[in-house]
Amino acid sequence: MKTIGIIGGSSGIGRALIELEKDRNKIIGIQRNPTGILHENVSEHCLNVLTDELPELETLDALVYCPGSINLKPFSRLKEEDFSNDFQINVMGAIKVFQKYLPLLKGGVNPSVLMFSTVAVKMGMPFHTSIAAAKGAVEGLVKSLAAEYAPTIRVNAIAPTLTNTPLAGKILRNDKSKELSAERHPLKRYLEPSEVAEMASFLLSDKAKAFSGQVIEMDCGITNLKV
Repeated sequence: MKTIGIIGGSSGIGRALIELEKDRNKIIGIQRNPTGILHENVSEHCLNVLTDELPELETLDALVYCPGSINLKPFSRLKEEDFSNDFQINVMGAIKVFQKYLPLLKGGVNPSVLMFSTVAVKMGMPFHTSIAAAKGAVEGLVKSLAAEYAPTIRVNAIAPTLTNTPLAGKILRNDKSKELSAERHPLKRYLEPSEVAEMASFLLSDKAKAFSGQVIEMDCGITNLKV
């Protein structure tokens, strides 16, 4: 049984990952709001990762940083504050957590770290300037850390397309918008959190010992296919 720290597990992909892993691994959740998941293998710390002091932990074999943002505006309407906020949430929070728990990860069992990017980094999508810039930094962080800490700690990222989470609620706000969003993808669908959680689970597991410095696209075909 491994010990997995999941940052931002109260909803969306993070919560789906806790649900998936709780019967086979020890989960330490660190997020603003309680998950409400009552299980002997799940413990929680409710705090703001960006402003509060992170808890002291005894052991850690894997670390997952889930917090993100969807700040879709025309570039002309974006303020410096928008770019700063997205960078803080997506990049600086991940750096803070990694630096805090690096000593524990070094002593973990086949340790690994997982972060999240977006297909907008590779594609170039209008109105995604701020979030794509932040997630582009995440991808650079992943590759650099993977190189620096090889072979001890594996570091990877998942770059999902639109996923049916509370964060995407404004995009998937009704049946018509859901239909249009699915239609944009060659596979005529978008992602569910449980699907991304399954990929996350694989990358954290010993089955993925050959994966490090990778950004895995889960895109329903949108970044690589033209049909």
